[in-house]
Amino acid sequence: MSTAENKILAEWKKWVARPAGKKIFSSLLGRMIPYTGSIKPYVISLKPGYCQVLLKDRRRVRNHLNSIHAIALLNLAELATGLAMNSALPANMRGIVTRLSMDYLKKARGTLVAECQCDIPRRNEEAEYLLEGIIRDEVGDIVAVGTATWKVGPNPN
Repeated sequence: MSTAENKILAEWKKWVARPAGKKIFSSLLGRMIPYTGSIKPYVISLKPGYCQVLLKDRRRVRNHLNSIHAIALLNLAELATGLAMNSALPANMRGIVTRLSMDYLKKARGTLVAECQCDIPRRNEEAEYLLEGIIRDEVGDIVAVGTATWKVGPNPN
């Protein structure tokens, strides 16, 4: 692995071309991040500064209103922003979420896709980035928009 490429992107590249590679990568990601794994996300696309993640509608992620739970949606949006940001970071940098917020626009039902696109940090210095994880339903309607503040800086390790 080169110093310009981080572990997340290297793992994605390792698995994506293999049969069931996206499923294996998504499962490994869920094991590395257990709370995120609780919603069983499926990574559709990942490249530096861009990510798409799918969430299947099932009983485990539903609320009492027969729609996908608000926190499952926030979890999905945070994951999309985190993968987009972290896949863009050089190995000598790291990021952490310092704030999350969510706007719920429509009841979330059916298969959902969260998408995030962000600028790639170019300097090895501390900075904050405000990223949006836009969640759409099967017909393309935006059901929620999660906003994550990512604090990015040098990795001391």
